Amino acid sequence: MEQLRMVDTPHGPVTYILEKKRVKNLNLRVGRDGQAALSVPLRCTAERADEFVREKAEWILKWQGRQRAPAPELLPPPEGEECRRLLEEAVRRVYPLVSPLGVAMPPVRLRRMKSQWGNCHWRQGFITLNTVLARCPEHLRDYVALHELVHFLHHDHGPGFYARMDSLMPRWREHRRELKGYAAALAEGKNPGPEPCAR
Repeated sequence: MEQLRMVDTPHGPVTYILEKKRVKNLNLRVGRDGQAALSVPLRCTAERADEFVREKAEWILKWQGRQRAPAPELLPPPEGEECRRLLEEAVRRVYPLVSPLGVAMPPVRLRRMKSQWGNCHWRQGFITLNTVLARCPEHLRDYVALHELVHFLHHDHGPGFYARMDSLMPRWREHRRELKGYAAALAEGKNPGPEPCAR
């Protein structure tokens, strides 16, 4: 199972995909799109994985070229219920793509998260979105919303999940790359503005 995580390092924040596998060693790689991914043994803790990425941060950032690429600016924080409206609208915009496939419209929960933009709780039938996402451009909110909705069809990030994303949102990989630029927002200790809508 894959998980998108973000760690603070002396060289800057690093976003990476953590995947637990039946392997003996920690295997770090950076793809052509700049996405860092770490495969770890099943018993490896997330904390140990974060520490490993922190140790390799300079190498990761070198290949990603993030020292030279300015981070995009977040939109101004929405006030009060505006945050909830923005994120629920994103779900409603992309829901027609999965509705014919048998996915029921799920309840949407909002909360502040430091390592993920969203979560699909497919067994319980709801999704959670990060309140910081309300400060990202609309097309990125739509991408995360669809990503979580597709997990009702494909619970992991296997070939079926990626094939479904390709068919429903052909440019989703571009959106994922763009969203990585906002990783620093996840690390902020305080989230001004959107927090009230998470309650």
